[in-house]
Amino acid sequence: MWKEFKAFALKGNVVDLAIGVIIGAAFGKIVTSLVNDLLMPIIGLLVGGINLSDLHIKSGETILKYGSFFQTVLDFFIVSFSIFLSIKVINKYKRKEEANPDVPPPPSKEEILLTEIRDLLKQKN
Repeated sequence: MWKEFKAFALKGNVVDLAIGVIIGAAFGKIVTSLVNDLLMPIIGLLVGGINLSDLHIKSGETILKYGSFFQTVLDFFIVSFSIFLSIKVINKYKRKEEANPDVPPPPSKEEILLTEIRDLLKQKN
């Protein structure tokens, strides 16, 4: 069982997934900072100096923090859009690579003729 687990855990896909999760977590922190420290203050100014994350409704002991929810939704859309743009750029780059593979161009007519002459000379000898 240990050998199977070791083979599974050290497979390329599992390691790649782990790296992706770690990078995704770090990217999430960057986007959260972007939203909290840059975008939300600007949005707050646009709506009259209101800090959206402080918006709430209080009823007795219960507090409904809908401003925090708006901020989380904005985080989600920014992360989604950022990932979309990143994947779009990567796919564009991959398509360029696929369109220009390292395959040599087909031989010219002269090369074909020279190859035929070479082959004929080899047959004579």
